[in-house]
Parts: sequence; C-alpha cells; structure tokens
Amino acid sequence: MGTLNADERPPGLDRAHALDPAYYFGEATFDLERRRVFAASWQMVAHRAELAEAGAHLLVNVAGTPVVLLRAADGVLRAFANVCRHRAGPLVLCSGKGLGNLRCKYHGWLYNQAGQLVGAPEMHDARDFRVADVRLPQFRVREWQGLVFVALADDAPEFDRVYDGIAERIAPVDLGVMQFVRRDSWDVECNWKVYVDNYLEGYHVPLIHPALAKVVDYRNYDVELFEWYSLQHSPLQAAADVYGGGRAYYYFVYPNVMLNVMPGRLQTNRVLPLGPGRCRVDFEWFYAPTDEACARIDNDRQFTNAIQEEDVDICERVQQGLASGHYRAGRLCPGREAGVWHFHERLRAVYAAGDGAIG
Repeated sequence: MGTLNADERPPGLDRAHALDPAYYFGEATFDLERRRVFAASWQMVAHRAELAEAGAHLLVNVAGTPVVLLRAADGVLRAFANVCRHRAGPLVLCSGKGLGNLRCKYHGWLYNQAGQLVGAPEMHDARDFRVADVRLPQFRVREWQGLVFVALADDAPEFDRVYDGIAERIAPVDLGVMQFVRRDSWDVECNWKVYVDNYLEGYHVPLIHPALAKVVDYRNYDVELFEWYSLQHSPLQAAADVYGGGRAYYYFVYPNVMLNVMPGRLQTNRVLPLGPGRCRVDFEWFYAPTDEACARIDNDRQFTNAIQEEDVDICERVQQGLASGHYRAGRLCPGREAGVWHFHERLRAVYAAGDGAIG
C-alpha cells in the first residue's frame, strides 16, 4: 500500500509495467529463482528462542539445500549443509536440543561442532585420505533483532547493508525484546511473486480488505523505497482492540521477508515457493511482554486471519487470470504500486543476468 509523491518517484516509475506473465510459470523460471534469488539472498529461518541454548539445533530447507543450524558449546551459532562429505548422507534428521557432535546417519562419519571431520570409520586403507582435510560446507548466519538469517551464497550482499536503518526507524519499538507467541502457515495456490505483489500495494485494500481500511489511514499511507527493501507506513485509527494506537510499519525485504511492526507487536511473514504455481506463507507473532500488548493477542489473530483469507482468495484468482492467456503486463499505478515496481526491477536484473530460459 502507499503513495509516492510525483517529485519523489524514481526514473521509470511513471511508465512502469508489471512483470510479463511468463515469469509466473514454469520449471525453468522456478529453478532460476531458486538459484539466483533465494540462494543468493539472506533467508529468515528461525527466531532466537529456538536456538538459545548450547546443543539446540534446527533443520531447515533454504533454496533446496538442507541446512542445520547449531548453537555450539562455545555459544557461536553456525549453519552447515546437512550433507555428509562422504556420500551425501544426513547428519541431522530433525530439529531438537542437546546435540553434540554431528554424526552422519548413513555411515557414521563424525564432525565436531565447528564442522571439522574428526572420525571416519574404516577409512584407514584409503590412500592419501586425511580426516583433517574434510570440513562441512558452512554458510553465513546472522542474528538480528531476535531473528536468525542464513545466506548460502558467498556473494550475497552484506546483511547490514540489506537491513540498514530498519531498527533505527521503528525506535523506540525494540523487536529484540519481543517474545514468540505463535506460528501459522498457509499454503496458497499461486506463484510466490503473486503473493509478494499483493503485499506490496494498498491499491486493493478498499475493495478486498474493508475491515483493514477502517484501521489504517489509507489517505495518509506512504511508501518509501530503499536499496534492498521498501517500507509502507500509516497512522492507525480505530485500532485499539487489535493493534493499539500509534503507527503501522510494513517492511518488505527482498526477496521474501515481511516485517509488520505495530506498537508492542511484530508479525513476520516468510513466503516460500513450493513450485511454479504454489507457495507457503509462514506467519510468526511476537509480542512485547506487557499486559497491554498481550491483551490484544486473540483479537489480533482473528483479525489477521480474516485478512489473510481475503488475500489468499484474490491471489489464487490472480494466478488463474495470469494463466488465462488473456493477460499482458499492465501499467502500474505510480502513486500506489511503487513497491511492486521496486520488487519487479530487482527481479528483472536477475532474469537479465540469468540463463536465458523462462517459463
């Protein structure tokens, strides 16, 4: 949602078109995005409480790669490919606590908590094989404001550059002190970009979300564009039972992270592609440990779920429209769809540098 004044609009926005519908379909596009979008960016994978104590570990999938996050005995949080260097067996079968060294479940090769191989049963006859030469693939991991992120690619942008300025902008709200309350997931029959596109504009709010339109001040809803994220923000009105007073901040961090910040509350959304025409949206709620914030939890969930059902319905209908053969990339509204344009420009750069094939 949002407005962007004419004198603030970047070059190209006034003539912008949406993405060509071909990019919302096909295994070739899906594979390209998995490699060049998701594996090349910082992916939100957990919250700090899940990995607070030594031995706590979490098994996640990042862009098709099985990853194990481990809070080691030295207090350092590390992320490894959950793939043994011997013959690709798994090291961890599920998330949990109390993990020491990592032992492959296939042939028993043993790695320490720094990812170094320390034992390889019956390999003494292998010529020129040295245990000290073998290490697990390790990925960058970052904790920020109580959330945990992983980047698979060495050339992913620096985390501080991607999230620059967010914590300072929302102050005095402190996301790091908020406590995890609940996780919900929604499977949606649409391409992941359809769901992101919908999040990035408020053009649809008066028609699709009449209850939300009464809570946010649509006339004073603004959008700001930054290098790696866009921000939509608005004063809250008549929202005491749901959000409280103050201001709503809706951050979209490329390519698939959404941070919805209200006074005393953070809701994160993570959009995960399941295939060319399906995605999953993981919702997590965090609240400040105050009586006022906690009193709104039940109403907040009911209100948010109703909005999500409306979004799911329209996104699935849009996917059908994209597949109809009767849609060509339409013009974007400069004042209301700047966030969509910003997201599409990021993707166009990926497609232009990709392998050529789409669909």
